[in-house]
Amino acid sequence: MGFDFGNANDAQREAISTTEGPLLIIAGPGTGKTYTLVKRIVYLITEKNVLPEEIMIATFTEKAAKELVTRITNELYEIGIQINLNEMYIGTFHSICLRILKDHLEYTRIKKNYRMLDNFDQQYMVFQRINKFRSLPEFDAIFEKKQGAWRQAGTIVKYVNNLAEELVDTEKMMQDSDSQIVAIANIMEQYDILMEDENLIDFSSIQTEAYKLLTEHPDILKDLQEKIKYVMVDEYQDTNYIQELLVFLIAGENKNICVVGDDDQGLYRFRGATIRNILEFPGHFADGECKQVKLVTNYRSEKEIIDFYNNWMSTTDGRAYDFLWKNFRFEKEIVPGKDNYSEGTAVIKCSGQELVDDWFEQVYNFITKLKREGTLTDYNQIAFLCRSVRNDKIINLIDYLEEHGIKVYSPRSEMFFSRKEIKEAIGCLLLCFPAYLEKLRNRDFAFDFQNLYDYYDHECIKAAKELIKEHKDTLGNWIVEKMKQHSNLHSANTDYAFVGLLYQLFQFEPFSEYLGIDLKTGVTDERPARNLSILTSILGKYEYLHRIDVFTEKNIVDGVERFFNMYFRFLFEGGITEYEDDSEYAPSGCVSFMTIHQSKGMEFPIVMVDSLNATPRENSDARIEEIENKYFHREVFETRDDIKFFDFWRLYYTAFSRAQNLLVLSCCEKKGHGATPSKYFEECYGKLPSYEDVDLSELHLEKVKPVNIKDTYSFTSHIALYENCALQYKIFKELGFTQVRVGATLFGTLVHETIEDIHRAAMRHEENTIVPDTIREWFDTNYSTLSKSEHSYLGQGQIESAYNQVLRYVERNKGDWSRIQDAEVEVSLVKPDYILLGKVDLIKGEGDTVEIVDFKSEKKPDLILESTELKKYRRQLEVYAHLIEEKTGKHVSKMHLYYTGEENGVPTISFNKSEEHIDKTIGEFNDVVNKIQSKDFSGRAKDKKLCANCDMRHYCRRKGDC
Repeated sequence: MGFDFGNANDAQREAISTTEGPLLIIAGPGTGKTYTLVKRIVYLITEKNVLPEEIMIATFTEKAAKELVTRITNELYEIGIQINLNEMYIGTFHSICLRILKDHLEYTRIKKNYRMLDNFDQQYMVFQRINKFRSLPEFDAIFEKKQGAWRQAGTIVKYVNNLAEELVDTEKMMQDSDSQIVAIANIMEQYDILMEDENLIDFSSIQTEAYKLLTEHPDILKDLQEKIKYVMVDEYQDTNYIQELLVFLIAGENKNICVVGDDDQGLYRFRGATIRNILEFPGHFADGECKQVKLVTNYRSEKEIIDFYNNWMSTTDGRAYDFLWKNFRFEKEIVPGKDNYSEGTAVIKCSGQELVDDWFEQVYNFITKLKREGTLTDYNQIAFLCRSVRNDKIINLIDYLEEHGIKVYSPRSEMFFSRKEIKEAIGCLLLCFPAYLEKLRNRDFAFDFQNLYDYYDHECIKAAKELIKEHKDTLGNWIVEKMKQHSNLHSANTDYAFVGLLYQLFQFEPFSEYLGIDLKTGVTDERPARNLSILTSILGKYEYLHRIDVFTEKNIVDGVERFFNMYFRFLFEGGITEYEDDSEYAPSGCVSFMTIHQSKGMEFPIVMVDSLNATPRENSDARIEEIENKYFHREVFETRDDIKFFDFWRLYYTAFSRAQNLLVLSCCEKKGHGATPSKYFEECYGKLPSYEDVDLSELHLEKVKPVNIKDTYSFTSHIALYENCALQYKIFKELGFTQVRVGATLFGTLVHETIEDIHRAAMRHEENTIVPDTIREWFDTNYSTLSKSEHSYLGQGQIESAYNQVLRYVERNKGDWSRIQDAEVEVSLVKPDYILLGKVDLIKGEGDTVEIVDFKSEKKPDLILESTELKKYRRQLEVYAHLIEEKTGKHVSKMHLYYTGEENGVPTISFNKSEEHIDKTIGEFNDVVNKIQSKDFSGRAKDKKLCANCDMRHYCRRKGDC
């Protein structure tokens, strides 16, 4: 029976079945790129007998990776093929590189328990250590002396991020005659020293460290090359220099490299991406060796929309802004693939005249007209795209629509601090600290941040006082109590800090109402709870960075002032994005506002494109350009004069091609200086009819397609947590609230990680290193990195107890490690609606019969008193055993719980694997997942001991749930 190509057209079939040798798939918008990729992977597995672990698929976003995983597993599931997803290298370049690094950490500068930095973390890390940079030679060559530390930190991070992945030679840069280049080289070197000393990693260094690992350790590279036989890269037009290097490095002499992308949608130059990677890809091979397939049949859009954006890309010369694509674009024309098309109603305009209020009204009238006539059945069928969703014009339009009853979803508009629930929460927190309040009233601070102080005074505290009027006997009394307590910490510390204080606040209205929201209601109704979750994350991060576990007489004044006047100020000025749901990019009942970059890869029935006043602009840094000319490994590709035009045209091509049924160009028309639309849109815009002059009553709009992403669940952090308490699951997993850090797990993690080091050494056949001196080195390193990352410490007695547990484990093995076959083995169970993940601590045995072991760093429990807990462990192990048998083809004869804290007796509790139990156990897991997916969080903890240290205990007591 032949392969089922489904509805694939000829070009797609060719792309799917071309598996050997280099392949370039140029995929225009709406041409079924993901469908083709999925079918190609299924074809490799089913027709070419390629193992999942022999395939690497790099995607641009985690969301794209999740969608690929879902669609691949669904296709294979339907034809009865189960695969262990953990074996396939699928994800973003960053996640794939991180996986490679984790497998070989001992060969890198990164140690266990490293901390990952996002962009804000990067800047804050540099800010905290700015004097180390300011003391560098030539630092003053690029910074003004009066420039603030935070701005300097931002510039430093910009240079590091822009240059690191270009693998510039900083030692050579230090010899340059230009003092500014020397200064940047010194900065990069100091940054690298800090990252190593603090065991930190950022998004750039993930890839540079992976490249360094593979180039400096040929044996590791060889093993990877022998394992991965097929390399596929999505969105290849948005890859950068180091990503291209990694593709060809991992592929090695194997030329089975398939890259997919659209040069017309290359948008990420500002992140270091270069269009040259896709344009020059065929040139890496002999003439004619690289096969090229163009997918140009668009199944997404109306013919008029396709004609509109084809014309946009093809007519660029003969005007005031004359430019030619020359050899910087693959020639292509997208053709329609639908059968029936509407005429004269697919591309229109919706405009205001001169006054922005008129534009607001026109947009509102257009939307309500479609809704009133029944053409628009859900507001989520409309997406409003613009260059930025943070400018006042867009934010005011959002406010206008919401004030007139149209809900808007725009998480990146950075409206976090203007949300009612955030102002209320911050106001209530401020009122709890009378010493800070007094200084705020008098503006008795070293620096005058007027906007921030006015925000606290006129918005936050005002909102809190209004709440106190409504809830004087509850919330009001609690705040008075906290004011007194925080004013008198001479005798005793509190048992909480910022996050714990906020969790206490959640017991009172309206916060308890926000958290009590039914999660079936939709994203906008959930927004208050989601934003409060983000607030707990902000507070938790600050506590972590400044090591504040509880309030004391010593830290409460400086710690509170530092938070509100420094840490919070940086976030306030920089903005915070609100919660985004990967599984629902267009929530029902809301008009979506997003940037053009954000919309890439998406499609909407109606797309309204704003920012028509825009013009092509150069976005460059003279210092970085100079370094590029001197120290980059490739010469400049596109001419600098043309880049601004190329990027401008590609940006709006991407915007126009998101539309399925109706493309609307929208602006507030203006003549003279700053004309809108600008001259670059005049011709295409001027020909369009206004929505008022077009009969849209017969327009048929598609429904927004649901995002096809399977949720993943783990045994311990999902299934067990939900069974323990569904409310805990809702708060900490579903809504993502930050839990107050506790050191209780430090002991167990320390033991576990050191035993993992022992197993790794055994699997490397380095049994001679498993001796007390080396074990102590591993143990001390693990404790050092763990305590640093957790900001938590053990007493000397606890440290020695943990070390003795490890030594006792080694002694019991009597130096025989030959039976170890694998350790820290990730397994997955693919179901139609979800994926269950787990990790097996140890697989040991001989030949085709093995045993699995799960380690517990405690004494062996009473088999009778703890029978319920043991039953949970047993069913988890049974499913692990089932998955190990499927993955390896080996028979699991025994399952063990190994208690490293057991001193004298037998340290294990062993179970025989029972096939009849496995189906029952998986059925029980299915029931739990079904409840989670149906948003049933009504269950409460049956064991009230679980409530004692739960962050939600104040909330539950107030509601009478515990």
